Amino acid sequence: MDSRLKEYYSKSVVPALMEKFKYKNPMQVPTLEKMVVNMGLGEAIQNPKVLENAQNEMALITGQLPVLRKARKSIATFKLREGMTIGCKVTLRRTNMYHFLDKLINVALPRVRDFRGVSPKGFDGRGNFSMGIKEQIIFPEINYDQIEKIRGMNITLVTSAKTDEEARELLGLLGMPFRK
Repeated sequence: MDSRLKEYYSKSVVPALMEKFKYKNPMQVPTLEKMVVNMGLGEAIQNPKVLENAQNEMALITGQLPVLRKARKSIATFKLREGMTIGCKVTLRRTNMYHFLDKLINVALPRVRDFRGVSPKGFDGRGNFSMGIKEQIIFPEINYDQIEKIRGMNITLVTSAKTDEEARELLGLLGMPFRK
């Protein structure tokens, strides 16, 4: 089953990008390669149960079981030792990625309080885009009464675009609500 957004990409976005950037071949058109959803959990040092809850919430939101992330080096001021579990992440590709992006753009982002659009400053210079979400309750799968703490997450969209301009155009055509 193909996602609505993937179908829209191949029917509308590819021709629009080919015309704007004068590509000769549809294979030159930038695509979304993957989406990485990451949740850093500093409080997991004191309370390991936090990880379990965050992992369950992220699995509900993305539809995929997250991988636990460990600290790469020790930082004494944060009472952090190398190898301690301090976060979780999910890498979404293909159909799951398009389903999640569709849900993010059309359901979750409009539920953010005082939402004026996504900041267009999250591009890294190589055509990838990162954004932060302050609270996980904007996703419809999260039951507000069952969460014990509001947590944020980082979402990175990795594209095959060579420049930020191409990536911005791609995401804009896919429906990402950039701030003017």
